[in-house]
Amino acid sequence: MDNISKIVANVNTYLSNYILIILLVGVGLYYTIATRFVQIRCFKEGWKRTIGNFSLDGEKHKSGLSSFQSLATAIAAQVGTGNIVGACGAILIGGPGAIFWMWIIAFFGMATIYGEAVLAQKTRVVAEDGTVKGGPVYYITSVFKGKFGKFLAIFFAIAAVLALGFMGSMVQSNSIAQSCKTAFSIPTWATGLIVSAICAFIFIGGVQRIGAVVEKMVPFMATLYIIGGIMVLGVNFKHIPETFGMIFKYAFNAKAALGGSVGAAIYVALTQGAKRGLFSNEAGMGSTPHAHAQANVAKPHDQGVCAMIGLFIDTFVVLTFTALIVISTFFVGEGALNPANFNGAVLADVAAANGLENTNLAQQAFGIAFGNANIGNIFVAICLFFFAFSTIIGWNLFGRINAVYLFGKKFNIVYSIISIAFIFTGSILSNTLVWDLTDMFNNLMVIPNVIALFALGKMVKEISKTNKQNSLE
Repeated sequence: MDNISKIVANVNTYLSNYILIILLVGVGLYYTIATRFVQIRCFKEGWKRTIGNFSLDGEKHKSGLSSFQSLATAIAAQVGTGNIVGACGAILIGGPGAIFWMWIIAFFGMATIYGEAVLAQKTRVVAEDGTVKGGPVYYITSVFKGKFGKFLAIFFAIAAVLALGFMGSMVQSNSIAQSCKTAFSIPTWATGLIVSAICAFIFIGGVQRIGAVVEKMVPFMATLYIIGGIMVLGVNFKHIPETFGMIFKYAFNAKAALGGSVGAAIYVALTQGAKRGLFSNEAGMGSTPHAHAQANVAKPHDQGVCAMIGLFIDTFVVLTFTALIVISTFFVGEGALNPANFNGAVLADVAAANGLENTNLAQQAFGIAFGNANIGNIFVAICLFFFAFSTIIGWNLFGRINAVYLFGKKFNIVYSIISIAFIFTGSILSNTLVWDLTDMFNNLMVIPNVIALFALGKMVKEISKTNKQNSLE
């Protein structure tokens, strides 16, 4: 395990610190300019379409899903452990400034995810039995013909099956098991069995059951976490201005928190923001297009603007709540992680000395605000369960679509059995190894997806150009 961890860590360092930042920022800038800042221009329209499509009735469709069900499935995949554990990890490694870079990545990512959703709609295929096939493999092969397109599609599909269907689910079940162990003293293997059994029931029902489940779960889990977050920020109200100040200050001057030179500290904050930003909002990774391809909408643009709102909710609402809660509790005033109190130490060492890590930082913050550590542990464990569980459901569907592309529909049962085994295994494995493996395959998914996004930029530009209005027609 140690040898595997070292190899994976080295691969991730190269991919995350160089290729990932260049590709994500590059494609985000390109789509932002090509669509004339669609994330601003059509932001109001996106909210109108999202609210107008809101439903909890679990309506079934002959093929695909409703627009809201598709959006809920995408948000279910986006809003997971990345919004709690991932955000905390970014802060502990990259300092409060990492959150600023997560915001920047997310802003440009809104244009990227608009393009992904539009392309998924434009290239989707509806089979005779009503099954909707759509996602990056379909728009990759639409722009790159022949062996090169086939290679890119297969490369993406393999990475997606491993990253989403298998490794990614391990991260989510690992976080659920660890938080339940902290809050309720439940053995990790027992939690793994329970989560695996529930997932098996939902997977058997296919895309229709998934749509019916997530459209109810997503609004509930987001509301629950936001209400709890408002309570914590109410307790820490006087620290809110300083909290925002730290996010901006340490985005450009993280030396006091991270040590080393100013340039090196900024670089760490930026790379952590990019890496965890990708894991949280998934723009450019090629995962959410699978959900948006399932939507029954009048035109691709309609689902594109909804996709932007999904990313906005994920990063600028849910993840930001986590960041504000953690920073206002531990980084300001007499907080244990305030760089002003380090006396020359670095953040990672101070956090370790105080027993703070990415898996328990949010729980500790809620516990301090609520005045009871157990209540904080329980609240975050419940929220994390819903976040991580919904992500498992969404990612399993995305992985399944790619598994079927590779091996055909007969592989469905085999895929489900393997994915359930990974869900259970993730609950008992090392947290660090699980995260590193997921990061690696997430990063590998980005490469073929972004290549296709650059190649198809003209198509997305034309579609956004024909939908100039900021309000519904």
